[in-house]
Amino acid sequence: MGSPKDDNTDRVLIAGKDYPRTYREFVTMFPDNTSCTDFLYRLRWGDGFICPKCGIPSTPWQQTHDRFVCPYCRHQTTVTAGTIFDRTRTPLTTWLEAAWHVTTAKKGMSATTIERTLGTSYRVAWTMLQRFRVAMVRSEREMLSGTVEVDETLVGGVDRRGKRGRGSQKSVVVIAIELHDPKGFGRVRMRFIPDASSKSLTSFINDVVRPGSTVCTDGWRGYNDLKSLGYDHEVTIVSTSEDQAHVSMPGVHNIAALLKRWILGTHQGAFSTYHLQAYLEEFTFRFNRRLSKHRGLVFRRLLEQAVATSPATEKE
Repeated sequence: MGSPKDDNTDRVLIAGKDYPRTYREFVTMFPDNTSCTDFLYRLRWGDGFICPKCGIPSTPWQQTHDRFVCPYCRHQTTVTAGTIFDRTRTPLTTWLEAAWHVTTAKKGMSATTIERTLGTSYRVAWTMLQRFRVAMVRSEREMLSGTVEVDETLVGGVDRRGKRGRGSQKSVVVIAIELHDPKGFGRVRMRFIPDASSKSLTSFINDVVRPGSTVCTDGWRGYNDLKSLGYDHEVTIVSTSEDQAHVSMPGVHNIAALLKRWILGTHQGAFSTYHLQAYLEEFTFRFNRRLSKHRGLVFRRLLEQAVATSPATEKE
């Protein structure tokens, strides 16, 4: 690799439509808070500044402390106001470096690892990671379509009561994944649900799968209402099938195995059910972008969503 100048880093900064490919480029692009602010400004207002109060496009007046003033309503704002970075005391250089490590690490990073890598307190590392997980969920993301495989899995520690299956005390996670023809997987969605009842399962499917799609499930009675809801329901009775469950329904079982391995490896198998959905969203974000040619593009995508996501307090 050539020097940063040979890598045309200046063009990357001016264009505002690129992203760092390597950590070396990342350090060159974001040496201080000003460069971080400029980058976030381009991501948030790339098509021109729009006042968050009156909604009128304009060229803002720039004041000290990186404040922008709307020339129409005189409202003052910053590039971080109304985003997940709102009111943060942590430098933007730390935020962006945390985003880089979270998105480029093959298996992600726990709050403890971020604490050690960036030299922050555990509380700061945990808060940044939780806010990034909030930003990983796009409210306008498209529903799954085509052929979609749906099943539940159980995650958690050893059940000391000895129960197995849907009746155990472990956490129930329902998984939906697109199947490609003739082989391969598409996007995935996951949700932590209180139980494997028909109400919980059909609510999840209604939220993530487009009506008219083909939904493949096992013979659990919780899926019996899918046809009446507008889905083409294909049932595989695993107990009577000649193939094992991971063969007859390979998509969800592969995802379940990857999820459990990720929780065990990256987070040492420790999680609170209160935050389980946040872990699922991070896994979904990473899996659905597994084919990105550059991990730096995933970094850019996370920041795009971060400046478009409303603030989330530590208490929330």
